[in-house]
Amino acid sequence: MNEPAIGPVDRGCPHFSMVGGLRTHARLYGKSHTQTLVILPGMGCASWMYYRLAQVLSRRSRVYAYDPPGHGRSRGRLSFPTSTAELTDHLALWLQVNRLGGAALLGHSLGGEVMLDLAVRYPSLAGPLIACSPTGIPTNPRIRLQIGRLLRDMPGERSAFLLPATAAYLRAGPLRFYQLARDIKGRDSRPLAAHLSVPLLLISGTADPVVAPWPLARLAATLPGVRSVTLTGAPHALTDAVPLEVAQQTWMLLDSLATSTTLLGH
Repeated sequence: MNEPAIGPVDRGCPHFSMVGGLRTHARLYGKSHTQTLVILPGMGCASWMYYRLAQVLSRRSRVYAYDPPGHGRSRGRLSFPTSTAELTDHLALWLQVNRLGGAALLGHSLGGEVMLDLAVRYPSLAGPLIACSPTGIPTNPRIRLQIGRLLRDMPGERSAFLLPATAAYLRAGPLRFYQLARDIKGRDSRPLAAHLSVPLLLISGTADPVVAPWPLARLAATLPGVRSVTLTGAPHALTDAVPLEVAQQTWMLLDSLATSTTLLGH
């Protein structure tokens, strides 16, 4: 795999669309490319928390860093969204509105759960899947433990990451965070992976107190089309801490799929 040369930094531009009556935001990078990839954030997270990864990926792809309803710069309602299913339904509609069905999806944390849910419930809309520290494998713990693990993770993140992360959590608000955390409590995403019709790459970090690497490796060992990679020393927000490593693994997956398609074409 040849890594693209580093050129001028792409700082992205806002992209708004009306989806289900809500003004929905995504930050768009790498507009000149034809290959498309969508970044799906974790619970309470916002598109601006993924700019380091988006900038690296934009060397080869058109990248949309998507804000779910009530997150980042997207409008939400007090009672929407409050569940993974509602997040999935909005994402499906957003992909349809923007004609992005079949794009590669990179989901972080809860974004990984949403991505798997989408691929099973709306299979025509999902392309290759990259799940970074996905929650729900095995099951999500009680809310108190979810919060405790996130607090344990904070010292391992970049200090410059904590300010935009705090701004994102405040934007989402404690009520939405609680509602979503309550919905995913006990949720197990492993059965979803068994019904996928697209490749799935699982990426985890050895310094992540939120999502342990071993359940991901065990899942990959039992299912065809699923591969697991563990990045040494990476925390939960590995999309920010080690964006080049995440991008390299993503490119390897997409390149292998492109090669397979070419060979089949001949």
